[in-house]
Amino acid sequence: MNFFLEVLQGFGALAQPEVLGFMVLGFIIGTFFGAVPGLTSVLAIALLLPITYSMDVVPALVMCASIFMSGMYAGSITATTINIPGAPSSMMTAIEGYALMKKGQGANALGHAALGSMIGGCVGALLLMGLMPVAAKLSLLIQTPGKFALVLFALVVIIIVQRGEIAKGVVATMLGVMIATIGIDVMQPIPRFNFGTEVLVEGIDMMPIIIGTFAISEVLYQAQAHSSSLKLQVNEAAAKIRRRDFLPAWSEIREIGLFTYLKSSVMGYGIGILPGVGGSMAAFVSYAEAKRRSRKPEQYGNGSREGIAAAESANNSMCGGAFVPMLMFGIPGDPTTAIVLGVLVINGLQPGPRLLESQTDLIAPMFASLFVSALILIPLTLFIFGPWFVRIVSIPRGLLYACIAVVALVGSYVATFSVFQMGLALVFGILAFFLRKQNYPTVSLLLGFILGPDLEQYLRRSLSLSDGNPLVFLTSPDSLFFLVLTGLFFYFMAVRKPKEAVAA
Repeated sequence: MNFFLEVLQGFGALAQPEVLGFMVLGFIIGTFFGAVPGLTSVLAIALLLPITYSMDVVPALVMCASIFMSGMYAGSITATTINIPGAPSSMMTAIEGYALMKKGQGANALGHAALGSMIGGCVGALLLMGLMPVAAKLSLLIQTPGKFALVLFALVVIIIVQRGEIAKGVVATMLGVMIATIGIDVMQPIPRFNFGTEVLVEGIDMMPIIIGTFAISEVLYQAQAHSSSLKLQVNEAAAKIRRRDFLPAWSEIREIGLFTYLKSSVMGYGIGILPGVGGSMAAFVSYAEAKRRSRKPEQYGNGSREGIAAAESANNSMCGGAFVPMLMFGIPGDPTTAIVLGVLVINGLQPGPRLLESQTDLIAPMFASLFVSALILIPLTLFIFGPWFVRIVSIPRGLLYACIAVVALVGSYVATFSVFQMGLALVFGILAFFLRKQNYPTVSLLLGFILGPDLEQYLRRSLSLSDGNPLVFLTSPDSLFFLVLTGLFFYFMAVRKPKEAVAA
């Protein structure tokens, strides 16, 4: 009961001018980064991460949550208007939204995307707040061998969601784990893999990894993708959109059905709990399920509003689900929560069940920010500024990415006050760029870096408690459960489905 009272007080915290201002600022930033193709909420939070050093923890977390929600929603803007998803999670929206745009119904498609995002975001936030106490109690039952098996499960899921690129997912993940071993040993105060240099004794800071992987590499990668006709298309699209056209007709909402919104939202929340899966998988699964159960499947691919509603409800509700493993176990549910985890650590907050018991007052405003961003800011922002959002991509790419590069490098220095760490950000950015060029998932590299120390620590502790007997992972019920779950996921997602695809 105390938890829910503090959550309600978290809504009250948003009434403070400073906190409210950071939430609105975060929403605007997230919308900008989400709408520009190639810029994502992950990049936005990565660039702002150094600023959180000088901020109180509540405004920092509120701003991150607002960026997360708005960035997930804003990807539908350019996905609909110019068929370029502003975020990977908007790929399914692009299929249906752009088809409606070509029919002169782009504003209507944007309205349905906003409505689905609003409902999905609200449901995901409510499920997060309602089920967190249950998740906290369940997490207390997991002992050290079970924690090792859980982290192993997370790494396996992160790898196998790379459909058709599992081998490359393994390489990227293990590379991240290897980088994490540099520095002081996790169990003993002994330096390792520092190559005889003092600057590596403390290890690799999370900041250069995040900024390099998501900011520097993105600048290098997007610098290759130019479209001379992009500005013209955007301006023409914006000229045709009127504010009253954004409101979906009630008959269209009834045809989609409340059940579709709620089912997609619950599915998105559940998929968000799985580590490393992200909004793109939530949108794809919900879109496929909506098409399977649709009374008009022939509309899919030709401008289905039901498809837009399902995809957008799922990817925004995923935001709430992704916070569960991050807050309970320190296992990010997606790349954005991986960076939010950095904000928690920077401010001295350690994920785990005790976080809810002793510091709910600090994280409750973050939950409230997710809900308010979805319920109020999404429809309000679209209705007021909708015709102008589609002009964001007309900003000259050279100027945009040059500014991002400068901010990223300066931010990495301000965060650590180390020229060496700033240089590492550049090195990791170049490394991530070449990995992406060869279709290696850089998200797997980051999550491997984050989860690697936990994997090693729980493995060594478990073996120490059992006098080196590896059977402890099979005799411990919680560990056995996650190992079996890992095997099932691997079979159904990496073994069985490829065989079915070959047979088809």
